[in-house]
This record gives sequence, C-alpha cells and structure tokens, in this order.
Amino acid sequence: MIKFDDTAKSVFPAPEPVFLPINGSSQLYPVRRIYCVGRNYLAHIRELGNDEREPPFFFSKHRDMIVQNGENCAYPALTKDYQHEIELVVAMKSGGMDIPVARALDHVYGYAVGLDMTRRDLQNRMKEKKLPWEIGKSFEDSAPCGAIYPVAQVGHPAKGRIHLTVNGATKQDSDLAQMIWNVSEIIHHLSIQAEIKAGDLIFTGTPEGVAALQCGDRMVARIDTLGELSVTVV
Repeated sequence: MIKFDDTAKSVFPAPEPVFLPINGSSQLYPVRRIYCVGRNYLAHIRELGNDEREPPFFFSKHRDMIVQNGENCAYPALTKDYQHEIELVVAMKSGGMDIPVARALDHVYGYAVGLDMTRRDLQNRMKEKKLPWEIGKSFEDSAPCGAIYPVAQVGHPAKGRIHLTVNGATKQDSDLAQMIWNVSEIIHHLSIQAEIKAGDLIFTGTPEGVAALQCGDRMVARIDTLGELSVTVV
C-alpha cells in the first residue's frame, strides 16, 4: 500500500475525514467503516415476511453518508418508499479477525443511536431479483448517527427502550433485549468475514414499525442512556 508522505503529491484534495462527537468530551470519534446487520429483531423479520432462521448477515454504508444530530436528511432520488429504521450503533476502538464472543466487548469504545435509512421499494426489487441491496441501503444521507457514549459512561446496554417518533407520533417502540443476536455475537460473526478496526461503526438492526417518510417529517430517535438523534427530512 502506498503511504502518503512529503514526497507524494495527491492529484486532488483527499476526502475529508468524518468524525462523531463523544458525549461529555471535547475529543472526536473518527469513523472508518460502517457495517449494518440485517434482520435482528424477530417482529421486524415477521413484518417484512422474511426467514426467521437466518444467521446474521451484513451490508455496508460509506462514512460520508453520516448525518449528525440536528441536521437535515435529504429525501433521496429513485424511490417512492423512503423508510426509517432506528438502531443501536456500536463504535469500535480495536478489533481483529475471528474475535471470540467472550472477548468481543473488549473491543467496544461506546454506543450511539443511529438510523438506517432505506429505499424500501428498491431494496425489495433487488431481493426479488436476488441482487445486492446496495441501491436500497447505501445512498446520500442514509446513515444518521448521534453522539458516541463511551462504555465508561453507559456500560454495555443489553436492554433498554429503543424508540422513534415522527412528528411527535410513536412509530417504533421496542427493547434492546429483543435483539436476536447480541452485540458480542454480532462482532464475532462480522469479524469472521472482515477485519474489524478502530473507528468502525456497526448498526445492529431495527425493531418493528418501519414506515414511509415525507419531506418535512422530523424524526427523533432515542435509546435509554444514549440520548437522542433528531433529523428532519428535506
């Protein structure tokens, strides 16, 4: 791999790094990669009519698709069914390959509230054709994420309310205890297929209640002990 140094010249400016705020700190969390878990709450699997027996699987988003708390989220092109998915986000401080379940939490820096924004009609079309989901999941502004709450502040949340409102009306309301695969198991399974490193974010799946959004809608996502994430669709 080429290392940039004083003798190298970039043909255009390098992409700007992406950072998330850390609750209670002036330091920032640098984002490396974004992984997402599909189908990790039983009720959500059932509402979409999917196979309840599948092991965890993963897809990715790009770090420059992050939207910060209080910012706007642009309604994307190509869709007539733009939906919200509230999720617990795991922020890694280290990692590796084939991480044992019993050691997985040692690599976690903290947690946050996130939204896995989805072009559901495009996702469904790709599933019918047995093609990758990327067009339905990975697009501009598709990964809103709140501040990182370090483990030293909140521990490792295994239960607690996960709740999303749209224009003040409750749309998703569940508990982290309803996750099929817990955080340790998710990290283990992901590390079998990719090397996890510091700066990686893992979105851990959404509960039931996903629904379509319109321009002007304001989403407020909350998870117990992890604050809230507020985003407006424009």
